[in-house]
Amino acid sequence: MTLQAEPTTAPLTHLPTYDDDAPPPVPRASLGKPSPDERFAHIGSWAAGVALAWLVTQRLLPLDGLPWFFIACFVLGTLVTAVTAAMTGGMIDVKDRVATSVVTWAAILVITAVVSTIVFVAMRGWRPAMHLNFYTQDMSGVGPKDSFESGGILHAILGSGIELGIALVITLPLGIGTAVFMTEVGGKFARIVRTVVEAMTALPSIVAGLFIYVVLIVALGFPRSGLAAALAIAVMMLPIIARAADVVLRVVPGGLREASLALGASRWRTVWYVVLPTARPGLATAVILGIARGVGETSPVLLTSGAAAFTVTGPTDGVMNSLPLFIYTNVRSGEPQAIARAFGAAFVLLALVLILFVIARLLARPRGTGPTIRARLAGALSPNRAPR
Repeated sequence: MTLQAEPTTAPLTHLPTYDDDAPPPVPRASLGKPSPDERFAHIGSWAAGVALAWLVTQRLLPLDGLPWFFIACFVLGTLVTAVTAAMTGGMIDVKDRVATSVVTWAAILVITAVVSTIVFVAMRGWRPAMHLNFYTQDMSGVGPKDSFESGGILHAILGSGIELGIALVITLPLGIGTAVFMTEVGGKFARIVRTVVEAMTALPSIVAGLFIYVVLIVALGFPRSGLAAALAIAVMMLPIIARAADVVLRVVPGGLREASLALGASRWRTVWYVVLPTARPGLATAVILGIARGVGETSPVLLTSGAAAFTVTGPTDGVMNSLPLFIYTNVRSGEPQAIARAFGAAFVLLALVLILFVIARLLARPRGTGPTIRARLAGALSPNRAPR
C-alpha cells in the first residue's frame, strides 16, 4: 500500500499597489525629540513643582531660605514629573523622566557652584586686579595696609610657573609611562603598580610635603627652595596623571593594536604611533587633572619652600613664593587690603588654570586631513597661485 502526497498549491503573491489620490506621508519625528504634548507635560510638571515648593516652604512649613526652596523644587518637581509620566506611559517612562530630572539638576548644581565661585572671587578681588602694578611688581617693602597702587603678585606668578613647570617635566613622562606599563605590558607587577597608584591618589597633600621635607631637607640638608616645592607637587600630580592616563589607554580599541602588530610593527612602535596618538585628547585631560591638583596645593609648598615677598627665579636660590601660598598668607593677616589682594591672586589663579586648560586642549586636538590655516594663507598670498 503506497501513500500519495497531496499536491500543495503555492501561495499567491500580491504586489503592493499605490494610491495616487492618497495624501503624502507625514515625516516621522526623531526618537529623541519630544512631541508638543510631552513638552507641555514636562514644563507643566516643573511649574507645578515650583508652585508646590513655594507653598510648602513659605506657607505650610517653617523652611525659609533659598536652599530649602531649591530642595523642595527638586523633590516635588521630580515627584510631579513621575506622576504625569505614569499617567501617559509605563514604568519605563517614569524611570526615564526621573533619571532625566536627576541628571539635569546635578548639572545645574555643578554649573551653579562653579559660576558662583568665580563670581564671588571676582567680586572680592577686582579692585587690586584692575591695577597694572598688581602683575608687574612684587611685595618687596609693601605692607599689608598699603594701597593697591603699590605691590603685586609677580613673584607669586613666577614661583607657581617655575614650580609647576618642574613638576610637569617630572610627572609627564613618569605618569604616562606608568600608564603604558600598566596597560600594555601587564603582569603581576603591573597589578601591584596599579594598586600603589590608586592608593596614592588618596594621599593627603600634607603627607607629600612632609615626605619631601624629611627626605630632602632634613636628611640630605637641602635648603628650602622652589625645587623642593616642585618635588612635593610632583608627588601629588604623579598618581593623578598615571591613573587618569591608565583609564584612557584602556579605552583604546584592541583592534587597532592587533592591526598594527599584524602589519609587522613592534609593540613599542604600536604604542608610540597608534595607541598614544589615539588617546591624545584623553591624555591631555589627564595632564589637566594633574595640573589642577598641583597648582592649588598650599601645605606642601608651605613646608618645603616657604614664603618670600621678593622675586626669586632660581629653583635652588632659596625660598620661593607661589600663588596658593600668597593667598594663604594674606588671608591670615586679617587686614582688608591684604584680603583683597588674596582674592585678586585667587582670580589670577583661576584664569591661569583656564589658560592652561585651553592650551592643553588645543595641543591635543586631533589633526585633520585638510590644509592648515597657515598653509591656506601661504597659498592665498603666493604670487604664483594659479587663477581659477
